[in-house]
Amino acid sequence: MQQLTYADVVVAAERIADHVVHTPLLRNAMLDTLTGGTILLKAEPLQRTGSFKFRGATNAVLQLTPAQKAAGVVTHSSGNHGQALACAAAAAGVAATVHMPSDAPSIKVESTRGWGATIVAFDRATTDREALGRDWAARTGTTLIPPFDHPHVIAGQGSVALELIADAAALGLVMDDLLVCTGGGGLIAGCALAASGASPNTVVHPVEPVGWDDTTRSLAAGERLENAPGGSGLCDALLARMPGELTFSINREILGAGVAVTDADVLAAMAFAFQRLKLVVEPGGAVGLAAVLSGKFDARNKVVGVVLSGGNVDPATFARAVGPTSPA
Repeated sequence: MQQLTYADVVVAAERIADHVVHTPLLRNAMLDTLTGGTILLKAEPLQRTGSFKFRGATNAVLQLTPAQKAAGVVTHSSGNHGQALACAAAAAGVAATVHMPSDAPSIKVESTRGWGATIVAFDRATTDREALGRDWAARTGTTLIPPFDHPHVIAGQGSVALELIADAAALGLVMDDLLVCTGGGGLIAGCALAASGASPNTVVHPVEPVGWDDTTRSLAAGERLENAPGGSGLCDALLARMPGELTFSINREILGAGVAVTDADVLAAMAFAFQRLKLVVEPGGAVGLAAVLSGKFDARNKVVGVVLSGGNVDPATFARAVGPTSPA
């Protein structure tokens, strides 16, 4: 496996700078009061395709050879990476095939199709999506660009933290901690590599839904562990079976302790983001905010960065969070 470093993240950030949105750092006085800390929010719902995934997908597509571009790309995704790869591929004139779970949110399916990708549905419960992608690439000659366990994807995602660290510094602030939503671990691996060089005293923590806390449990065990079946599907963007091989090789060395949040915590955070920040944040993108709002991460007297990773949420799920009976 390619050994990634801080330098790889810096090069990736430079490569994609003209293609991605430098999303804003947001502050909220009420949030600081409620948590007792200084909370710095990274608003990736405002990124192209509505999530951070566009960064890694773009970094990977920009490094394809002419022959690879001609053959096309393939991936497996619950939605955000699929949209991102479809968009990045379309911009480069590359055909994309995206394998998506049959129960993926319709907003993510339609967006992916809207960028011109061919969508192939699969059963989330019975299909090994990693094997599905590998087999398809082998049969068709397309290039597999997986959603997290890929060096170019990881390096591109790390640009999230580079921007946040630089914007915090412009305010005279250094983060004590950075909370990053974690599924397969690509975003947090890239962010942790970025922090290791740009803000080495910042501790980077994975935040996961209860029942899908494979990274937290794997860090404690020192080896990759799977999630048990039957967990809630609310945070659809974070439902990886287990940490990636490459991502875990990075994360096991440099991450701080993990945090797990409940569905109620997540829905309350989504409502807060809408009502107080005027942001639409999807469930998986809201887990970091849920951690500080619920007190499951103690932010008192600290400067804490929180990545709001995406905003692609089905209307029914969003209504569940922000409707008359919402928990916020």
